[in-house]
Amino acid sequence: VQLQASGGGLVQAGASLRLSCTTSGIDFSQDVMAWYRQAPGKQREWVAAITAGHTANYADSVKGRFTISGDDAKMTVYLRMNSLKPKDTAVYYCNKVIPYSGSYSPSPFWGQGTLVTVSS
Repeated sequence: VQLQASGGGLVQAGASLRLSCTTSGIDFSQDVMAWYRQAPGKQREWVAAITAGHTANYADSVKGRFTISGDDAKMTVYLRMNSLKPKDTAVYYCNKVIPYSGSYSPSPFWGQGTLVTVSS
């Protein structure tokens, strides 16, 4: 499994960004994919997930602002982020996950993340 996140950058509060995660070794017909983020000095947290059937689920902190989507043909997962806030500043990662007890268990293959910095 290989995962490469991209699309991060420095933006002002209220701006939008679209992150991309190019993958290999992922079966888009059955695997669940997710985005996570890790802010400076904090633990990595789950942000959003999408099933093979394109059903999406979001953390409360991003619900209504972020949209996860997938392009099976390109084997790419996206995260559209609108109305960005300074608290969204973090390194963002994508990963394959397994739904588990109302949460998600990520694979050990984190890959390279992409830094999003939101200034106030």
